[in-house]
Amino acid sequence: MKLIVGMFTAQEELFDALRLELGKAFGVVDHASPVWPFGFTTYYGQEFGDDLVRQFISFSELIDPSRLPEIKLLTNRLEQTYAAEGKRQINLDPGYIDLSKLVLATTKNHQHRIYLGQGIFAEVTLRFTRKSFSPWEWTYPDYRTDHYIEFFNQVRQTYLQQLRQP
Repeated sequence: MKLIVGMFTAQEELFDALRLELGKAFGVVDHASPVWPFGFTTYYGQEFGDDLVRQFISFSELIDPSRLPEIKLLTNRLEQTYAAEGKRQINLDPGYIDLSKLVLATTKNHQHRIYLGQGIFAEVTLRFTRKSFSPWEWTYPDYRTDHYIEFFNQVRQTYLQQLRQP
């Protein structure tokens, strides 16, 4: 599977630092999305402040999906490493893309999430149908946008090419 990590923060310069940190753990970044405004919710306002920005990255090294809990726990530790005055400065959302779906890891249980162990749940956030990713009724509003879906389709295309390599 193709590992992806979504990041958002009010401090865009943290993206570079976290790309380096994540690269140490997961290898070379092969895709990085543009930096997009992240104004889809006010849920994180108190913790992170206003004017949030979002970026996604993916890694060239493929992962076993059973590693998703371990990866989410590592990203949670990184969030705490970069915290200031008890507040996270960056949010990291790992997941993976395979040929049929985009799966995100979360610590929050809900009716459409499956428990993986170690306090981590998985959510199929997007499905691949009719030659593109498409949302479910529970898909976050930002993951429904054309530019996110276009980016995930590009990452999936790279994954497909990797699978075809001998």
